[in-house]
Amino acid sequence: MGQQRLIQETGIVSLAYLAAFFVTFEILMPVQSIFFPEFNNQASLLFLPHGVRVLSAWLLGWRSVLALLPGVFIVFVYSAGDLAFTPSRLAGIAIAVTIPATIFHLLRLLGWDLSPATGRRPCWPCIMVAGLLISLFTSVLTNFAFGSAAEEYVAYLIGDVFGLFFLMLILMLIFRSLRRYGV
Repeated sequence: MGQQRLIQETGIVSLAYLAAFFVTFEILMPVQSIFFPEFNNQASLLFLPHGVRVLSAWLLGWRSVLALLPGVFIVFVYSAGDLAFTPSRLAGIAIAVTIPATIFHLLRLLGWDLSPATGRRPCWPCIMVAGLLISLFTSVLTNFAFGSAAEEYVAYLIGDVFGLFFLMLILMLIFRSLRRYGV
């Protein structure tokens, strides 16, 4: 059961990550370019994949590292081609898949356990705060690994936070609609 469950989680999470990436870069980024033409950057102001990273780490804990890895790796190869195998990009992949689970684990060690539990309602604002912390650490470490300019850190942070918020909002509306129709 354990191996089958991990394979299933990996498939779902990686597909969700890929879907969020393609929605972000094939739909939202072109719209962003129309409204913000001066914002010539690879950073999306609405980066939905961050929401997938945060929510998978919240739900799966350390299993999210393996669940995210195929999707994140495919995105890096799609975006960077052969450059995905350079040390800085491999560091970026490692950062993207490990930081979310690490932050939730550290918060738990500090006495702030946000893990889903039977009988306990999720604290969505708390998950947003965790998502902000994850974004801060991910942004600083990734941009350091890539040697990016300081202003890109802020763009990534904005995109991550808005991406998490809107992904949570979209999921809330979907689940509310499903409950309304008895699904």
